[in-house]
Amino acid sequence: PTENTTFTCCNPVTELPEGVNSFPIGRPISNTTVYVLDKHQQPVPLGAAGELYIGGDGLALGYLNNPELTAERFVENPFDPQGGSRLYRTGDLVRYLPDGTIAFIGRIDNQVKIRGFRIELGEVEAALSLHPAVNEVVVMVRESKPGEKHVTAYLTVSGGIALETSELRAWTKTKLPEFMGPSFYIFLDAMPLTANGKIDRKQLPEPEWTNPASDKGYMEPRNQVEELIANIWSQVLGVEKVGIHDNFFELGGHSLLATRAISRLREAFGIEQTVRSIFENPTIAAWSEQGAALHLGEKEAIGGSIQPVSRQSNLPLSFAQQRLWFFDRFMPESPMYNIPSALRLQGELDVVAWEKSLQAIILRHESLRTTFHEIDGQSVQVIHPHMDWKMDILDLRDLSAEKKEQKIEQLAEADAARAFALGQGPLIRATMIQTDDHAYVFLINMHHIISDGWSMGIFYRELLANYEAFSKQETPELAELPIQYADFATWQREWLDGEILEQQVTYWKEKLSGAEPLLALPTDRSRPAVQSYKGAIYTETFSADLLAKLKGLSQESNSTLFMTLLAAFQTLLYRYSGQEDIVVGSPVAGRNRQETENLIGFFVNTLALRTNVTGDVTFTELLARVRETALEAYAHQDLPFEKLVDELQLERSLSHSQLFQVMFVLQNFPLEEAVTSGIQLTPLDSERHLTTSKFDLTLTMREQADGLVASFEYSTDLFDRSTIERMTGHLQNLLEAIIAQPEESIEKLDLLRESERNQQVVELNNTA
Repeated sequence: PTENTTFTCCNPVTELPEGVNSFPIGRPISNTTVYVLDKHQQPVPLGAAGELYIGGDGLALGYLNNPELTAERFVENPFDPQGGSRLYRTGDLVRYLPDGTIAFIGRIDNQVKIRGFRIELGEVEAALSLHPAVNEVVVMVRESKPGEKHVTAYLTVSGGIALETSELRAWTKTKLPEFMGPSFYIFLDAMPLTANGKIDRKQLPEPEWTNPASDKGYMEPRNQVEELIANIWSQVLGVEKVGIHDNFFELGGHSLLATRAISRLREAFGIEQTVRSIFENPTIAAWSEQGAALHLGEKEAIGGSIQPVSRQSNLPLSFAQQRLWFFDRFMPESPMYNIPSALRLQGELDVVAWEKSLQAIILRHESLRTTFHEIDGQSVQVIHPHMDWKMDILDLRDLSAEKKEQKIEQLAEADAARAFALGQGPLIRATMIQTDDHAYVFLINMHHIISDGWSMGIFYRELLANYEAFSKQETPELAELPIQYADFATWQREWLDGEILEQQVTYWKEKLSGAEPLLALPTDRSRPAVQSYKGAIYTETFSADLLAKLKGLSQESNSTLFMTLLAAFQTLLYRYSGQEDIVVGSPVAGRNRQETENLIGFFVNTLALRTNVTGDVTFTELLARVRETALEAYAHQDLPFEKLVDELQLERSLSHSQLFQVMFVLQNFPLEEAVTSGIQLTPLDSERHLTTSKFDLTLTMREQADGLVASFEYSTDLFDRSTIERMTGHLQNLLEAIIAQPEESIEKLDLLRESERNQQVVELNNTA
């Protein structure tokens, strides 16, 4: 680039290897330095994509008479121990090859975001171009309808070679994370060209918007049953058409979407089905065949629909709310069940319209206008027709950049730690902090008794829809809610009784009978007699390559990523504790009825997943056990955890939680970047403000563009940060060992990092 006197890297070229149509850009020339960094200006691992930064004696001073662009592109060198030197941000996407040379992938500005994942189109093109039969390839994003984006590959093939879509899908799975693989492959005789010989992207044909996944081709439903199922799957998965041989999970389905699909299938056919049925019959053809035997049309007693109830009498709490009510009485003014969240906003924000959007959500959802009281010895929820609610507004524009960030940190921590009064309300608060003329930080906090993780997704979706309308002086158009949370709570109390309650309780009693009451993990300190619930969090990101391989292993094992990660985590707990009976808690959305899908409220339930783990079992065998346990649990997820604890009559202890002390969460609904009415919204990490831990350990994992994020929330009464860091490293090593040797005994799978193993060798050698 001109910014570095034209030359930066070089690579000796001898001959063009067969099947290779591009060379590495090589290594830096003398007196030149290069770095491959992520968005936080941290080095990326070998093989991972990052932006190329350039430094050295040839670097220019900047752009003449353009200080803004100079400041943006010429940045301080964070790796200079003396300080004072700079690096140039090229905007080029590159990666290190195993021999240390650098390969060019594409431009950063050729990056798109689909379903929450950042995708480098140039990287997809590079992977496909390596296929020996591919002559030319262009990858771009096409929309089947507004908001429904699909990665689409256009290819020309070497003469005489018959290339199938299935072969290309298999090829990309070995080269790229699964989420980067194209949904559509379009074969052309020749690429359309412009007058000067370049590929004319505007002339590339639009895909036929049928099925993006099936190698058998799209096949129409053959009867009314299949047509109805196809419509339901299409709505749940967000795919325009679903053929009868299309795999639910290959179209993007997962356990939560399977739960949603089952609730709609239940309503449509009037038959009771479980999530297991979709796992075992993942195509419409297979599902309808087994469903035909269930005598469609015969309505079974599955609780009926949830109906609105009178607001003139006392309204009960749901079972989940009841537990938080008791906890609040035991530990009043505790912030443990706060749900803090934060966003950065960039653009010309209409603060009045934003506050109006929040007020509209509070008016729409009764749960946000609810307080909790005791009447005649019974806990009740009181819904307020109106609530005098205002958003706090702060202006930090007069502070320096450093002090602004310090103040934001202080405000976020204080807000996360400030308790709610359940009997007073409101149980939702918000603060808008202005940091620059067109820059803001938005803090929002709710008590868990009125909300949950799924609810936060609904909240942000409606907030953006409301703001889009109010900022244009229009009226928001949101579908009317069929019920409110109090209707669900009343229905739950009435439905979960008698035979249904007995069936659920019987299953869980048998499943958990004789379970170890305490998981004896090695800790840094003795367990206190009374939990303080003090906690902290530690987070690392595992590579996108590891995530892709874990997904591949999950599919090969007819499992989900959740099941694979849970089996790995339980293996880690077994190796740490030596106990073969492992019980881990895990949340489920608790919204297996269509009426509840768009409600803000506390629906999430907790399942106790118990697995027998022995050292002579292979990981593949253990995964099969975990899969069976999870499917059985999904089929019996209606029993609230609070009710289960009561029915089991477990001995209560102030020193640890009952039934399990470790949780595992796979987060399916991360808050992603968004744009509305010229405002760009970016999540602000609120986990760093955590000061509580409900359990000894909670491992939360989530997928994102650069890999698999693993966050350990831990009790500081028991663990030091260094211990959790080491545990995280052991988990990463274990996952890599599982990928390499899934048929190996879990006792023999390697946990130690090389540096840790070497240190142990040194210590052993120094032992007399």
